[in-house]
Amino acid sequence: MSPLKELPTRPDPARRSKLNRRQALGLLASGMASSLAACSKPDEQILPYVRMPERIVPGEPLKFATTLGLAGIGRGVIVTSIDGRPIKVEGNPRHPGSLGATDVFAEAAVLSLYDPDRSRTILHNGAIASREALLGALTTELSEARGNQGNGLRLLTSRTTSPTLLRQIDMLLQSFPAASWHAYDPTDDENARQGAQLAYGQPLCSVPDFARARVIVTLDADPLGHGPDQMRIGRGFAQRRSDAGAFSRLYCLESTLTLTGAKADERLALRPEAIERLAESLARELGAATGVTELPERERLLLRKISTDLNASKGEALVLAGPSMSKEVHGLVHWINAQLNAPVRLINQIDRTPSGRQAGTLDQLAGDLEAGSVRQLFIVGANPLYDAPADLQFEAKAQKAPFRLHMGEYVDETAVNANWHVPQSHQIEAWSDLRASDGTASLVQPLIKPLYGSFGAHELLAWITGKHDAKPYELVRQTWRSEAHGDFEAWWQRALHDGIIAGTGSEAVEAVAMLPPSIAVEAEDKREDDLSLVLRPDPCVWDGSFANNAWLQECPKPLSKQVWGNALALHPDDASHLGLKPGDVVKISAHDRSIEVPVLLEPGSAVGICALNLGGGRQNAGAIGSGIGANAYILRTYDKPWRLAQVSIRRTGREEPILTTQNIVRTPDDVRELYPSYQRGHVPPSITPFDPPSLMPEKPRSGDGHAWAMVIDTSVCIGCNACVVSCQAENNVPVVGPEQVAMGRDMHWMRVDVYDHGSANGPQLGFQPVPCMQCEHAPCEPVCPVAASVHDSEGLNAQVYNRCIGTRFCEANCPYKVRRFNFFGYASGEEYGNLGAESYRGQKNPEVTVRARGVMEKCTYCVQRISGARRAAERESRALGPDEVRTACQNACPTRAISFGDLNQPDAEISRRKTDPRHYTLLGHLGTRPRTTYLADVRNPAQSDAEERT
Repeated sequence: MSPLKELPTRPDPARRSKLNRRQALGLLASGMASSLAACSKPDEQILPYVRMPERIVPGEPLKFATTLGLAGIGRGVIVTSIDGRPIKVEGNPRHPGSLGATDVFAEAAVLSLYDPDRSRTILHNGAIASREALLGALTTELSEARGNQGNGLRLLTSRTTSPTLLRQIDMLLQSFPAASWHAYDPTDDENARQGAQLAYGQPLCSVPDFARARVIVTLDADPLGHGPDQMRIGRGFAQRRSDAGAFSRLYCLESTLTLTGAKADERLALRPEAIERLAESLARELGAATGVTELPERERLLLRKISTDLNASKGEALVLAGPSMSKEVHGLVHWINAQLNAPVRLINQIDRTPSGRQAGTLDQLAGDLEAGSVRQLFIVGANPLYDAPADLQFEAKAQKAPFRLHMGEYVDETAVNANWHVPQSHQIEAWSDLRASDGTASLVQPLIKPLYGSFGAHELLAWITGKHDAKPYELVRQTWRSEAHGDFEAWWQRALHDGIIAGTGSEAVEAVAMLPPSIAVEAEDKREDDLSLVLRPDPCVWDGSFANNAWLQECPKPLSKQVWGNALALHPDDASHLGLKPGDVVKISAHDRSIEVPVLLEPGSAVGICALNLGGGRQNAGAIGSGIGANAYILRTYDKPWRLAQVSIRRTGREEPILTTQNIVRTPDDVRELYPSYQRGHVPPSITPFDPPSLMPEKPRSGDGHAWAMVIDTSVCIGCNACVVSCQAENNVPVVGPEQVAMGRDMHWMRVDVYDHGSANGPQLGFQPVPCMQCEHAPCEPVCPVAASVHDSEGLNAQVYNRCIGTRFCEANCPYKVRRFNFFGYASGEEYGNLGAESYRGQKNPEVTVRARGVMEKCTYCVQRISGARRAAERESRALGPDEVRTACQNACPTRAISFGDLNQPDAEISRRKTDPRHYTLLGHLGTRPRTTYLADVRNPAQSDAEERT
């Protein structure tokens, strides 16, 4: 980590350079010469535009549709570019994978694009090499491979759904019939694939429709959590929660707390083996011929509620199993959904080649390497030497392949152990295509030329097949020529413009789910002192591939608020039994392997369960991500990648502070006051805003008739942090680094407060995004001695940066604590790590000032967007539309929890939400009259038998 100095230090006289007079004069002369050279004309001839490029207006943004992948699944986005610089990502409303929203990974993609740590050149045994040298080496190796039909050639890719790449893989395997292709993604759920094979006799994929689900049961699954389908599922969940007549009910059985569990109406924390027993009992309730399993009282009562609801909601009931569940339970869930006529569409695998080839597994590749049958190993877009399960010993086995070529965006753990490394282009600077989870294809188009000497995966596969001059653009077009009926160029332009290829979604497969005669559900009993480990993808760095992204490292994890690392989550009872407290570093061991990691208390976990996020402990991530957190892959096994049945924990005697940006509010009185929540069917108490006497103006005078306001619906907010990172990208919000976070400092303009309105052993969390309240009676304004905090005519609480002298009186007087102070030049000369590199300047939004040291800053309601919309309306001689202005956080939200608009327009969505009975004001009794207000949380728990009789 790069340390920050508290105060600038004076030079030490004892260490001053001893220059004589002659040396000093020499340096002066050379400095003058350099200055003159800098002011002279460059050697190259430069010319102004004679004809401006098409559509380019200096300083005006352009928007382009493209696709970003996560775990191989495409999510459609619209990228804003100014003067050829991509600066912001937003969702594509036409794309079924994003529906106009984003997540933290899509938002942070622009920062990764400008990362100076990205690989810049071809390497051969660690030394810079040319493209010609690489092609020469490939020619030599592949001529030998052609002689034996590719008998020693293996291709390993990350999971991919790209139709063009899959077509190229087919061509490669036709050229080398004895070669084989393998795919590996550390977040893949192999149990789901095998469960479908058990149920249907073929590995079908399930695409659940939450918008049609009235009753949802999750078995250690986290569909609302971070992942490729979070935006689509989150939108469906929110739609059903907004329908008062068909309000959904969510049951959650899980081993450790998830975002889905936080939003559940009924939640029970159980060990994974107990969840599997309950799943078998649920199948028996629905008619399966399974053995009788005795359940504890609380599980039996919940099972009764679940089975009653499922039977009463056939056609609108859905059951999902998570990756920690066995393949038998996944097969059982398919059978249950078939009995319920669940809103689930079955489709064929979307990661097969056109000829139907399915990739081999990483285990099979490891076996071939161990046997010495691999001569040429090509690894494309994967990092198995970091994220492969440790029991495969992939690093040692890979060394047995004489020729090892790696293609990736970074010189990562796999690259440093390869003979050849080829830099891979970022998704925003490459041509390709991808499929959404429902099979819909969309194009990936570059918005900028590669910043470094990088290449695409399509180029590498073309090189392997002998096509050294192939261009990714033409390769992608070749894939889709047969899809165009008529004018291909017109079809191509439409596909680029819309961001999707119409009519390419996978067709539904009709299949009958079979129940195996005997269901081998794991039901091993555990002693009370046994501990099991559950692994999860990290909500910020995912599988570790985003570890070098500073926005994501400093993005608070939704359920713990931890930043810059991971921690072992333990139930307080287990921690007490082991004599542990938060911050204690423990050694966790399994299968003769161990790691050291600090402890974090999580009351939402089941007793006997500890949880750890993947993605930490990178050694070759870059200046930002290396050495952050613990590497959970060291404990992982290939057969059970998400769950270790038994682990041991031992104290090390060391302590390591858990870096968090805030605490979860659990005090009952504070929760009731700050986060109203009620059950469906109960009329919320009428809340009369308290308006004490004030010397401030009755209402801000509106110069042009606008009164901007925001309403946030906490009932559908899932705490995903998309709004937080979107705000950071839009408004040039800086990163402060772990040392500053440890001192209680961070710069996020928007935070997501978490309130626990459950019990000590049964937490029920609610999320409350908190931007600036834009108070009409703003306490920050009268205390500023230089009038840097002022009110404008449209109700915005503005901050005049060049007036601010850093007294911080406004911050002290703000009851919502939404103001951020630049203790250092976090974005102007004192950046953390390598964030001051020249390349990162390309991401900055030119419409937003980059703040200097000593300046206060805060949310502005994206005033630059308000101004842009106003200018556009003036050019067209029209009034602003009711919902024309959209803030960055509003656009990012997958559940549409955030509404923004003009209170003076009755037909605006904001006006309708202000009249909702659930509407309330945060700290309304203070009389600040905030323009940002909320809708109370609503839960829909099942009634007990006693309540039903009443």
